[in-house]
Amino acid sequence: MLAGLGMGLFMSISVGPTIFAILRYSVQSGWKAGMAFVLGVSVSDILYVALANSASARLAQLLTHMTFIGYAGALVFIGMGLSAFLKKVKVNRHAADDAKVPGQQYTRIALSGFLMNSLNPGVIITWLSAVAAIATFNTSERFTFFAACLLLILGFDLLKVLLAQRIRKHLTPRTILYLNRISALCIVGMGVFLLIKTYLGLKIGGM
Repeated sequence: MLAGLGMGLFMSISVGPTIFAILRYSVQSGWKAGMAFVLGVSVSDILYVALANSASARLAQLLTHMTFIGYAGALVFIGMGLSAFLKKVKVNRHAADDAKVPGQQYTRIALSGFLMNSLNPGVIITWLSAVAAIATFNTSERFTFFAACLLLILGFDLLKVLLAQRIRKHLTPRTILYLNRISALCIVGMGVFLLIKTYLGLKIGGM
């Protein structure tokens, strides 16, 4: 369990595109939007863990397609970042200090979280490394390891949403728009970085 918590902590504090997206959705559109994004990321992680434990060979086969995944992930990051940066957003306040987001948009936000996490080569490599590290564990130990890891990651992501929401209450609409654009540019920057790494054939990981 301690090993799972250690890995979960490492993945939770690692700087990647998802942390900027969580910040952007939570500050711009409120905690419900942030939660929807986190849910999409969590579903992606659970899917990879399931593949790693039941069909690790299939997950390992993804390594042979890392170039394609790298390009696809880079384009998704750049596309999402540019879309957020160029989109004209009007920030509204009301009694609950939460943005008014149409219900159908939560599904789109959750899907963007799923895609951003699923197409991140660093995530694939991290889960494969975890499987290799606990190869000698029995079924019960593996379940405890991954459960502890996933719960810690989810807990930290939810904490990021709540902290972003607390910050949001003290920001003006103009400041929120600036933060939205800065986080969007960070996502674009990570996409460009991944694109360059993939093009140059550098080892992809830690992102």
